[in-house]
Amino acid sequence: MDEKTKTEVAAGRNPVLELLRSQRELECVYLQKGLEKGPVGRIVALAKERGVPVKETTAEKLQALSGISSHQGVAAVLSAAAYSRMEDIFRRAGEEPLFLVLADGIEDPHNLGAIIRTAEGAGAHGVIIPKRHSAGLTAAAVKTAAGAAAHLPVVRVPNLVAAMKELRDQKGLWFYCADMDGQPWCTVDYGGPAGLVVGAEGSGVSRLVKESCDITVALPLRGKIGSLNASVAAGIVMYEMARQRMGLKAK
Repeated sequence: MDEKTKTEVAAGRNPVLELLRSQRELECVYLQKGLEKGPVGRIVALAKERGVPVKETTAEKLQALSGISSHQGVAAVLSAAAYSRMEDIFRRAGEEPLFLVLADGIEDPHNLGAIIRTAEGAGAHGVIIPKRHSAGLTAAAVKTAAGAAAHLPVVRVPNLVAAMKELRDQKGLWFYCADMDGQPWCTVDYGGPAGLVVGAEGSGVSRLVKESCDITVALPLRGKIGSLNASVAAGIVMYEMARQRMGLKAK
């Protein structure tokens, strides 16, 4: 990993506490198992107050992550780009029908970065990710996005299902779930405010999120493999949505 893609990590109780107090964007706080209370209790409380995920790990993982042995059982991963608010997405859309991409459980930062890059190119107004069980705007994700993360709002929410309900109630969004058991992706009308939900490779879209969607769409697989890369599948559906929104038709 070269310096340009190296994840920025702060280790030690005081450095992490000061980062939390400074309101810097953090991906997560790693905590050595068994240290939830005592001196690091304030760190845990402040992280939860700010909505920063706290993950348990081993002393060995903390040393590998931070590069030092004097990590005092705690480290924080800093975001490589700033997150946006939902209002930023609405402002970007203006009078256009909303076009959103929701990444459910995408844990590979390269996949997330590729989704952000394609979403920006396809004219989406924003990408929404959950705070937990998801890659975030790490250095690897931002580099893979190739500059798109600086232009396209990426919003991190505590709960995707709750965010979907709010968007449906307030903005009239219909949600399209990209999964293996849906109708062909190119036979669906994506007109109006729309959100494309993409799940992780292997596990796909989680049950509760899928149940919150209106339509499930699928890409036919005619070869030997059982699934497509999540960012590739997302890109195919995104550009069908973009084609319809642009009113383009085959000659």
